[in-house]
Amino acid sequence: MKKILFAASECVPFIKTGGLADVCGALPKEFDKKEWDVRVVIPNYECIPDKYRKDFKYVTHYYTNQGSVNNSVHVGIMEYELDGIQYYFIDNLMYFGGSTPYTSDMKWDIEKFSFFSKAVLSILPIIDFKPDVIHCHDWQAGLIPVYLNNEFQANPFYHGIKTVFTIHNLRFQGIWDIDTMQAITGLDRGLFTNDKLEFYNNGNMLKGGLVYANAITTVSDTYAEEIKTFEYGEGLQGILNARSADLSGIVNGIDYDSYDPEKDKTLFENYSKDDFRKKMFKNKMELQKELGLPVDKNKFMIGLVSRLTDQKGLDLIEAVMDGIIDDDTQFVIVGTGQEQYEAMFRHYHNMYPEKVSANILYSDKLARQLYAAADAFLMPSRFEPCGLTQLISFRYGTAPIVRETGGLKDTVIPYNEEDNSGDGFSFANYNADEMLDAINRAKDLYFNNKRRWNQLIERGMNKDFSWNSSKQRYEELYESLIEE
Repeated sequence: MKKILFAASECVPFIKTGGLADVCGALPKEFDKKEWDVRVVIPNYECIPDKYRKDFKYVTHYYTNQGSVNNSVHVGIMEYELDGIQYYFIDNLMYFGGSTPYTSDMKWDIEKFSFFSKAVLSILPIIDFKPDVIHCHDWQAGLIPVYLNNEFQANPFYHGIKTVFTIHNLRFQGIWDIDTMQAITGLDRGLFTNDKLEFYNNGNMLKGGLVYANAITTVSDTYAEEIKTFEYGEGLQGILNARSADLSGIVNGIDYDSYDPEKDKTLFENYSKDDFRKKMFKNKMELQKELGLPVDKNKFMIGLVSRLTDQKGLDLIEAVMDGIIDDDTQFVIVGTGQEQYEAMFRHYHNMYPEKVSANILYSDKLARQLYAAADAFLMPSRFEPCGLTQLISFRYGTAPIVRETGGLKDTVIPYNEEDNSGDGFSFANYNADEMLDAINRAKDLYFNNKRRWNQLIERGMNKDFSWNSSKQRYEELYESLIEE
């Protein structure tokens, strides 16, 4: 039996702020339980819904030191089984209390996730689980490979454990000044050098993962290449090039049981790739009614479900919004984020009340209804490590309109008029006019050649972005490390 431990700051269904949670919730369930014992460890946040927390079982607790900032820190271990997967929760109310998993105080988040990284390793002998591989996700778990290869190597129990570090978004790294970081982590001062954890005179948790992990992955092949360049490397392109042989891209999947237009209970009308032509439009008309938009199945509805941040290319939308909106087009937005973009979409909502519906909130139900109602989904990202929105769009029969970057480039095949191929629309440069041209190409096909449009939609719905194919690549990676 091969043993794998996922260590992450969030995991569906317990806690979610982004795609990382979907990966850690869906991927472990895909492995054959006769061959693989895959378990997950996350913090025991106070904000995990009570319907789960009330059934967590107490295992034990003990005290440890957290660098020089605290020499007696409570480490509680809770456990819970769901869908055949064993979950562990690191309990400490001081670090994981509150209404959100992250705070606006980066120094505090660095302290609590340093504690988490160390605790993940320290609980292993207690729960009697020695993983062959610990799969560490993003900067919050970046110090696990560092602690494993340094402080914990004195204990023979930890010998032979390998680590994989996955970059979900390189922009977020866990950076603070070296003196504070060293005090918080208790790591030897000698580790804060240019070839290890030092980063422009600061300490960097994510860099620690990149230096010490046995293998590094990110969430698409194109992003794996992009992050080795100055433009996308966020200052870490040097170490990523140095470790190029150990770096690979594996595209995320989505949970095909959860995202299934045939069975999704949130939809107004269920449908499949066999009958979407006859049924899907009913979702559009019902959503139009619910959002107060003119009810007309022939309108071209563009959807956008997103964090409203600079990364998502929203400044491109602002530059050409008046060109996107016409008498035949409706634009529906669902998401929250930076104040300037929330205000921007509210402004357009007020200016074009019959054409723009700005829903500045996050609602999974509304997002799913929009996937089933929209004709196209817009993703003009500045950078996009993988992107899940376009994968869900394919599943629900909605055409993605994307910028050719990261996982968007890897998953969307641009429509080719010559041979009627492709399953979406794309543009290459970070340029508002190019984005508008891609939107207009989509509209042109939708209004002027519905037969070809439906064929494009069907090709998208026939694609397989379930976790099955990605899982096979992770299995190969884990096996190669175990056999070393």
